[in-house]
Amino acid sequence: MKNLFLQKTKPFLYLGVFYLILSFILRIVFIFHPITSANFSVLETLQILFVGLLSDVFVFAIGSVILALYMLFLSNGKYKNPLGAIVFAVFLSIFLYVWLVPNNIFRQYGGSIWEIAMAFIGLKTFLFGLMYFAKNHRTKIRNILYFITLFLCVFVITQNAVSEYFFWNEFGVRYNFIAVDYLIYTNEVIGNIMESYPVIPLFSIIGIFTIAITIFIYKKTVEQLENLPSIPQKIILLVSYTALFIISLFVIPKFATIKTTNNFATEIQANGLPKFYNAFTNNQLDFFQFYPVIDQKLAESTFLEDFQPSTLQRNIVSDSTEIKKNVVLISIESLSAEFLEHYGNDQKITPFLDSLADKSLMFTNLYATGNRTVRGLEALTLCIPPTAGESIVKRKNNKNKFTTGSIFKEKGYSTKFLYGGYSYFDNMKDFFQGNGYDIVDRDNFKEEEITFANVWGVCDEDMANKAIQTMNEEAKTGKPFFNHWMTVSNHRPYTYPEGKIDIPPSTKSRGGGVKYTDYALRKFFEMAKKQPWYSNTVFVIISDHCASSAGSTELPMDKYRIPAMVFSEGFVKPQKFSTLMSQIDVMPTLFSLLNFNYTTKFLGQNVFDINYKPRAYIATYQDLGLIKDDRLTIISPTRKIKQYQLSLKDSNLPQDFKLIYDETLLKDKNENLVQKTVATYQSVSYWLENNKLNQKK
Repeated sequence: MKNLFLQKTKPFLYLGVFYLILSFILRIVFIFHPITSANFSVLETLQILFVGLLSDVFVFAIGSVILALYMLFLSNGKYKNPLGAIVFAVFLSIFLYVWLVPNNIFRQYGGSIWEIAMAFIGLKTFLFGLMYFAKNHRTKIRNILYFITLFLCVFVITQNAVSEYFFWNEFGVRYNFIAVDYLIYTNEVIGNIMESYPVIPLFSIIGIFTIAITIFIYKKTVEQLENLPSIPQKIILLVSYTALFIISLFVIPKFATIKTTNNFATEIQANGLPKFYNAFTNNQLDFFQFYPVIDQKLAESTFLEDFQPSTLQRNIVSDSTEIKKNVVLISIESLSAEFLEHYGNDQKITPFLDSLADKSLMFTNLYATGNRTVRGLEALTLCIPPTAGESIVKRKNNKNKFTTGSIFKEKGYSTKFLYGGYSYFDNMKDFFQGNGYDIVDRDNFKEEEITFANVWGVCDEDMANKAIQTMNEEAKTGKPFFNHWMTVSNHRPYTYPEGKIDIPPSTKSRGGGVKYTDYALRKFFEMAKKQPWYSNTVFVIISDHCASSAGSTELPMDKYRIPAMVFSEGFVKPQKFSTLMSQIDVMPTLFSLLNFNYTTKFLGQNVFDINYKPRAYIATYQDLGLIKDDRLTIISPTRKIKQYQLSLKDSNLPQDFKLIYDETLLKDKNENLVQKTVATYQSVSYWLENNKLNQKK
């Protein structure tokens, strides 16, 4: 048995030792790195290295699962007939399905998924066929594939070590949510790397080093391929590895609880990969660790000075009678302001929304808080500025918050979230149910109610029909209703039913997605107009975020400008409101139109209030911005602060609809605006962390 493990696990042992040596060297480098502004005693150093070593062992056990699966499926028996012919036929059938079937599951998803599936399945089919038909060269082919597998393993280990070094070099910590963010903003990150480091020499060294280590391990272990384990031996090895894998899953989180009084020591002894996983699942970036901060009381008083009274919890009292109209909030997927004809678009892809805007209270100078759907849902539901890391919708502590839904429920409304897809996506179901909303999503559709669907859900027309059905049922109860409908069709792959608009769905174009959603909304309003509840309903139509956030600066202004309107025949007077405002102001403003009296913790404001001071908040996962007084102030991790002068570019558009700004980086910052920016994001981060924005605190 001992001989079995030693002989058959050589690739794991050599790769594991390589990983442990590299991790050890990395810790030594971190200890003596200039950014590590701490001194360690001998005992602290020994703890760092010993705890780190143990952590690395179990992390490698988890990380080597791909190699384990590769070694498990190495065999000669699967190439013998008739099994070999059957397996090859199965591979070939799957490949032909992906290649030739027009609406297969990978094509439905859109983007690069189909190409990736084609490449992966095609490669698997080709390699199996090569091994099956070229039996005289099978050993040579297997050895080449084994070398490539080892090379990829060594490269990943080496590249991770290099990445961890540069991450430490910039932030002085192991991976956190910024590293997750780097995966999302690939173009920007690659551009930054290209400009900041000697990429060609660096990757040349990495390549040479990887090849050298791969050759060494290959020579030491290739003989294992000459005598592959029997099925009983594989079962023993598989059971043993599975046991180690499960133990590792249990043990690794325990290492995170081993703290020291020195944060540098805690970070160095940790392993970066579990921290990356935790950052990905916890979705949070510690504001107080990475951003500029001021005294907490000063931060709160500075932020709250814009409110009357200047307290977090305030009583909103109207001088008129409350109006309990139904409210339908429609947040439209990825609808940039630049898609509307009002803002200069000449493609006529939003004819209905443009016509509705002229009959509505239209907010012409409104900015989304972020560039993801969950960020828009957060802004419209919680009415608070964005915070570092992922949206609160996707965080663990996302329940029992003070929400727009809680205000409506307090007023006796039924409250629902409507979504054409499966609402478990992006944690929406957990968030909305955890805050008292009922859910209507794809699970509520009968088969005959679906005329078209793609990976994101039923088409917006089908959801419009379901929304009308839902609202009719709610109206029968005699209670007013608040329904928040999130559209899905304006999303890659931009597929929708044939024959609805003049842009064929086969083009899979963004313009088609926008125009189809506009068409579906027209159908919704045509149906709604025939219902008895229509005349007693206020409709709020707003985008969740823009279609793109890329630009020449961290936060390009035009990539956050979104359309928004409030429509209610005979109740809301058509007008254009052109004062700067934020997405978080929309619902507090609506409550003022309904003359609601309520106690609030919203950090958005009624823009018609005499005390309203124009400003807007825009952000990525790490860059947090305040637009105020023709300046954009941005705070970023490692306590970076930038400020831009905003100058509206000239165009033929009316003043209210000009989109593009020159953003000129300023050397001399307005320190009052810097303090205001820090105060805003520090206060919100603190209140969230301490549950101050919950309903019962």
